[in-house]
Amino acid sequence: MAEALRKVMVTGSIQARPERIDELLALSLEHVRRSRTEPGCLAHSVHRDVEHPLRLVFVEEWADRTALLAHFAVPASRAFIKAAAACATDAPAMALYEVEALKL
Repeated sequence: MAEALRKVMVTGSIQARPERIDELLALSLEHVRRSRTEPGCLAHSVHRDVEHPLRLVFVEEWADRTALLAHFAVPASRAFIKAAAACATDAPAMALYEVEALKL
């Protein structure tokens, strides 16, 4: 029988102002690279939406909710949100999911 592993997935997106997209890309890459080194971070990535090139999409995987909450508490994470919001046309969107990954 397969073993179920509970994880937390996060998706997010942000729409950049055209004149700030390069800045937002640089901030985002720095953020995901730093986040990957945090305890409990299993994956953290940023992608450019090919249909809407000013929109960045984030996909994250965390070992558990405790690790994710610790990530949110890191001063650099809070600073990223503030800096990213200054580059955006609207407030960033984010959704959290608790998932069971089957280990076959």
